[in-house]
Amino acid sequence: MTNSQNNDMLYEVADHIATITFNRPEQQNTISRDMLARFSELLLEADATEDVRAIVITGTGKFFCAGLDLRGSDITDSLSDRSRRVSPTLDLRNTPPTVLHNIDTPTIAALNGSAAGYGMDMALGCDMRIMADTAKLAAAFTSRGIVPESGGTWILPRLIGWSKASEIIFTGKTLTASECEEMGLVSQIVNNNEVGSAAQDLAKRVAAQAPMAVQASKRMMRMGMDENFDDHVHHVFLQLLPLFQSDDFKEGMASFMEKREAEFKGR
Repeated sequence: MTNSQNNDMLYEVADHIATITFNRPEQQNTISRDMLARFSELLLEADATEDVRAIVITGTGKFFCAGLDLRGSDITDSLSDRSRRVSPTLDLRNTPPTVLHNIDTPTIAALNGSAAGYGMDMALGCDMRIMADTAKLAAAFTSRGIVPESGGTWILPRLIGWSKASEIIFTGKTLTASECEEMGLVSQIVNNNEVGSAAQDLAKRVAAQAPMAVQASKRMMRMGMDENFDDHVHHVFLQLLPLFQSDDFKEGMASFMEKREAEFKGR
């Protein structure tokens, strides 16, 4: 087991699962500039760790993440100060939304509580979502005079279609857990005190599969969102070739023939 404590953010690795926890319950787990940088670092660290096969992202207290820290925020103050020059470009190699989107390790948002603004975008950026029955997703962007700044305008229409995404974003709508489930935004709704265990159970089921095959599947799904079918089939074929030569493929076939649980090593 690996533990990393940084007060505002907690990091733990156990049973092939990395858990990243936002730990500012008194501030509803809002995110500061330092936390943004730390979040990217932890995602990249988990993705680069061979022993990690799934990543769970959650929060402490009653909120998953209420967005960026707007109270005396070093983020919003610097952007809204007209006397300061603001760069029109981003370093996409380490911004949390792009890092979250591009890593190959599967991610699970364990929505222990409500997510608003940046927190909602972050949850939508994960591959899977487990949600407390009392939690909500709040698209609090246009009501604050901004756009979904962390991928929501790209992700949400792809998840639920243009019309519903437009309604949610343009009206700053808040969604209940049941509404999220009806739209297919979450995999599962559970009692709020069961979110952590449900997310860990899902992560363990992911971790029990051949990790290189899981990561390749995620890579192919991500690529498939922006390419035509013929190109995609070709890319899948190219991805299969090294998997056929892996020890995990041999173990997968052997465990099937021998009617036993597979023990994958990630090579």
